[in-house]
Amino acid sequence: MEERNRAETLSTVATFPRTRQAEASSLPDAGLRSAASQRGESAVPLVVALDGVLVFTNTLIESCLVFARAKPLQLLRLPFWMARGRAWFKRRLAMEAMPDIATLPYNKELLAFLRAEKEAGRRLVLATGADETLAREVAKFHGFFDKVLASDGAVNLTGPRKRDRLVAVFGEKGFDYVGKSGRDRELGMVARRVILVASAATLSKNPGQSRDAGQPVETPALALAAYLHALRPHHWLKNGLVFLPLLATHELYEALRFAHALLAFVVMSLCASAVYLLNDLLDLPDDRRHPYKKYRMLASGRLPVGHALAMVPLLLLVAALASILQPSPFLAITALYVALMVVYCLRLRDLGGLDVLALAVGYGLRVVAGSVAVGIEPLIWLLASCFFLFLGLALLKRYAEMVTIRSFHGSGARVRAYPVADSGMVAICGALSSLLAMLPLAIHLVVQHPLHPRYELAWVVLVLLMYWLIRMWLLAGRGRINGDPLAFALTDRVSRAVGILMAVTALAAT
Repeated sequence: MEERNRAETLSTVATFPRTRQAEASSLPDAGLRSAASQRGESAVPLVVALDGVLVFTNTLIESCLVFARAKPLQLLRLPFWMARGRAWFKRRLAMEAMPDIATLPYNKELLAFLRAEKEAGRRLVLATGADETLAREVAKFHGFFDKVLASDGAVNLTGPRKRDRLVAVFGEKGFDYVGKSGRDRELGMVARRVILVASAATLSKNPGQSRDAGQPVETPALALAAYLHALRPHHWLKNGLVFLPLLATHELYEALRFAHALLAFVVMSLCASAVYLLNDLLDLPDDRRHPYKKYRMLASGRLPVGHALAMVPLLLLVAALASILQPSPFLAITALYVALMVVYCLRLRDLGGLDVLALAVGYGLRVVAGSVAVGIEPLIWLLASCFFLFLGLALLKRYAEMVTIRSFHGSGARVRAYPVADSGMVAICGALSSLLAMLPLAIHLVVQHPLHPRYELAWVVLVLLMYWLIRMWLLAGRGRINGDPLAFALTDRVSRAVGILMAVTALAAT
């Protein structure tokens, strides 16, 4: 199970597993339900950290992401705020933007333990380097914290400052502390007992920190799988559009051009994954409220937001370096694609109509990038067909999301810029666009048929594609498609069969 890689362990007290089953449980082990009363320690306050402990995320980064989505044109103000100090930066950011406190990925096993301690009469304190405004909202949401210690705009309550503040309030050895392994070593010297929340792999490297934690489970392969899953490799199939110019001009089997197309596929996949990560980071609040998207790696907290944020420029840098091996215009086309998708993530996706048009243009740029990479003049009929096809698929995705959301939240809900009540019009526009995609291809086949006798096979491809599109619209209306249509097609047996038939027939036609 991929969640077990992040099993959370409390040293000397209990084990808090990071699993979906744990999220569903109401209480931890029975031995924890009255832990304070069993030890007779209800008079000793229990201090709890926030980031990486009570929540499986970094609230400062999430606040920056909320700010970026709400006010993208003001991002240049952030460095000037930071120049005035981290405490002032956190306070100013909290005044402008704050993550949705209710949907943060909380450590539910830890929450259950804290409730048991509270019921046993123990005093609970939330102590964090986050701004006091945010920390108080978290404490108010849960309702069992007696006191909040946090950064106040002048003092950044981290490291030695946090240690000194706790000693000043509770005295040395006058409190127990729930913190993160490796980050709270200084507090371990002044706290009476430290309860570590850390991965089993981390504790196994420091066995002295967790003598009662049990045998940790090492699963490094699952950690790598989490990162790969966040890159959405199943969506890389869309980047196969870079091969269409070769297929359309019957030059798919030329080794040099195919190699350039293959490199273009790799570059576009890296860029697309960077965009997916950025999109998921900016969409965290919405994903956490979604019935299915809340289980994504970032939304659920299984992948740290800081790691994902660092991966975005890294992927783009590797893509840029690989683009050096391509013709010079290829890098410009790739940069244009990335810029368009960044604007889409920051603003266009919240503007009905413009969002799906931007996605359709993005897919068209993939085809143009493929043409430039292999040195073939862009084919207008091919670009027109791809534009309408992916405009229809973008509208199909919105329609499928509307059907899903309506079943959970009723007809008054929204899917980004689209009220669910608009689902009928979205379906009409999407179906019409899907049919228009066939027109440029059909006209091309009629014109080219006398010159290429085997173009009859291309008509078979056209008919198969039309059948697949009609079927997808029907399934979306029945609520069978819960996400991206192409991702759904990879799991649908009929879609896979149709796709294989189309590929074989298209290759035979060349």
